Amino acid sequence: MKEMQTNVILDQRLQKVVSYIPQGAVLADIGSDHAFVPCYCIQQNLVERAIAGEVNLGPMEAAQAQVALVQLEEKIEVRLGSGLTVLRPGEATAITIAGMGGTLIATILEEGKTHLSGEERLILQPNVDAVDVRKWLLANGYALLSEAIVKENEKIYEILVAQKGEESLYADNLERREWELFFGPQLTREKAPAFVEKWQTEKQKRQYILEQMRRGNDSEVLQGKIETIERLIQKMDEVTG
Repeated sequence: MKEMQTNVILDQRLQKVVSYIPQGAVLADIGSDHAFVPCYCIQQNLVERAIAGEVNLGPMEAAQAQVALVQLEEKIEVRLGSGLTVLRPGEATAITIAGMGGTLIATILEEGKTHLSGEERLILQPNVDAVDVRKWLLANGYALLSEAIVKENEKIYEILVAQKGEESLYADNLERREWELFFGPQLTREKAPAFVEKWQTEKQKRQYILEQMRRGNDSEVLQGKIETIERLIQKMDEVTG
């Protein structure tokens, strides 16, 4: 169980997430994990006020206790509810969702999109499957403003920042765009060391899977999967080269 903090300190991953929150925003942190991000943002005078959303009673009570400890009950409201349903449209000007799988984040956005006004900035940090988040953003008219990649404690995290608007980071070519959705358009261009490391590691995993599959039967279904993985490995070579 995490300890409460009087003076909240964020790890490198969350520091990067917070760096994309506009100064003076009204923040909604969904899946707030002890409300550390809202508490930090208020203590550092980064946001005007904040909402911490939790889907389960235990985590909500932990967030309430943390907010009470730092005496910020007038600035931070802790709410119980599923995803974005804790919000009224337009209530928050910045929304953070961090530390979950990308598929879950995309589901939260889809199931709660009626609670979005289209004016807020979304700052999303999927632990895995960032492609699912990018696809949701693109399909729902959100322009990807920026991407970042952070390595901390031997783990690598991607951060996506988006707002309603015309998309400009992706290529017009549809095949290239498909790969950019997978790897990230900005991350692919910048090729930060953490990005190269991530996809070199992923390539090794898929090469192992490929070797195991080639030892199996020669069915058409399996052959199709092998060809898909081979294509992915080739693309990983290109983006890390």
